[in-house]
Parts: sequence; C-alpha cells; structure tokens
Amino acid sequence: MKTPGQYVDGFLLPISPANLSAYHEVAERAASVWMEHGALQYTECAADDLATDFCRSFQETAGAGAEETVVFAWAVFADRESRDAANAKIMADPRIQELGVKTDPLFDCKRMAFGGFQVIVSH
Repeated sequence: MKTPGQYVDGFLLPISPANLSAYHEVAERAASVWMEHGALQYTECAADDLATDFCRSFQETAGAGAEETVVFAWAVFADRESRDAANAKIMADPRIQELGVKTDPLFDCKRMAFGGFQVIVSH
C-alpha cells in the first residue's frame, strides 16, 4: 500500500495483554480525533509475533517485561507543518482528556516511545 503523505508520527509502547481490549476502544476513539484534525492515516497494531534471533526485538526495544506485549502505531500527515498543526489541535481537544490517559492509564506514558519521521521510501 502506498502511504499517503510525507510525514509519519510513530509510537511504540509496552502494555499488559489484560489491557488490550480496553486500549483498543481508546485507540478507536483517538483515531477519530487524529483523522478529524488532519491525519491522513491512523494505525495501531498489537504485537502478534515478537520472536527474533537476528536483531533486537520490539519487546526489548519497547522495554516490555515478560508479562507485557507491545503496541506499534503511526499516524501519517501531508508534511511536518501539517503534523505540528494537527498535534496542537489534538492535544487541545477535550476528547483526548476524556480518554483517561492521564487519570486512568492503560499503559505508562513515560515508557512510550515517540518520534516524527520524514518518509524516505514509500511504494
């Protein structure tokens, strides 16, 4: 699939498998907010196969413990300026506060990894 846009925000976070169902509901609601404020695509994935013997695993990279799994997610934007404008609106949107990320967290936000990436190859 060709990725629309040229800028991607990426997220990697460890989470308890017991929280995945509730996290899925939060992610669905978050996706609506991201899309409404300018994301061209919003994707969240729960780990299914983290076994590797040829490189560092996502579980190790995310700092996930033996009783945790990993969520890998990204949002695509037209460019960095669009991302910056969208993120300002997203963080100010009251629906984000209603998701309970700060008051009733399903994962530890301080353990989440985040970065903005300029697309260099997309087919």
